[in-house]
Amino acid sequence: MYPFILAAQNAAISGALVFFALVALIVIVTICKTAVIVPQKTAYIVERLGKYRCTLDAGFHILVPFIDRIAYRHTLKEQAIDVPPQECITKDNIAVSVDGILYMQVMDPAKASYGIGNYLFATTQLAQTTMRSEMGKLDLDRSFEERTSINAAIVTAVDKASDPWGIKVTRYEIKNITPPRTIRDAMEKQMRAEREKRAMIAESEGERQAKINRAEGERQEAIALSEGERMRKINEAEGKAKEILLVAEAQAAGIAKVAEAISGKGGLESVNMQLAQQYLKEFGNLAKTNNTMIIPSDLANVAGVLKACSSVIKQV
Repeated sequence: MYPFILAAQNAAISGALVFFALVALIVIVTICKTAVIVPQKTAYIVERLGKYRCTLDAGFHILVPFIDRIAYRHTLKEQAIDVPPQECITKDNIAVSVDGILYMQVMDPAKASYGIGNYLFATTQLAQTTMRSEMGKLDLDRSFEERTSINAAIVTAVDKASDPWGIKVTRYEIKNITPPRTIRDAMEKQMRAEREKRAMIAESEGERQAKINRAEGERQEAIALSEGERMRKINEAEGKAKEILLVAEAQAAGIAKVAEAISGKGGLESVNMQLAQQYLKEFGNLAKTNNTMIIPSDLANVAGVLKACSSVIKQV
């Protein structure tokens, strides 16, 4: 009978051990299910019996087992959402493909959980529709220039619509505006023609400036030459004036000397002798230069000529 009692005791002990092991396992699983660690810049939405209870911030939290559950997990970081390419019709009826990037951030996790089913899809679709609306207001040429205003309009529209969802749209950036191939070819031809026109204008401006510079240089050269010629003539005139003055002064001094010599003893006779010699010399030269000569009737009266000259000298 003793072996049977011992076997019953062993069976009871084994059953107790299994029971405590199950209880410990249940406790461990319950703790794992109810203990929650929320990472930084993350928010968890807790529901109690299917109803919103609270929002868990970063840190360690304990939930009520089998009553509380984590319904939504949201990141509070700024997110960059790729907006797929879409066909837009511009104001001048040209179909272009436009894509972009939308930057947004969850500000209220509760509204982001219960305000809309999928806020990422909703904001992307809203950005696309707003893009089509804004592109329809502009011509193709202006759409490339008005990227900043288009981005601002999309941010304003999407941020206003997503405010009840607890979403903050920070910015939107257009990545590419792709027109059709035919339009791109026409734009390339237009840009090539515009560059050629600017090159021709720049070349003509350079030629015009070169001509102006050459004309200005020639004018400056002419002015410099005329100034030099004027100074040369002034210098020559001053030189001639000084020369004439010096010659006149020399002649005056010579005449004064002659007069002084004439007034001296034997001066008049010397003058008469020189006059007679000069008279005869010039008369002889006259016979050399001309074939026809006019001979004075009183050719031998040299004394009369000298007498007349002497009287003139005396009067002077």
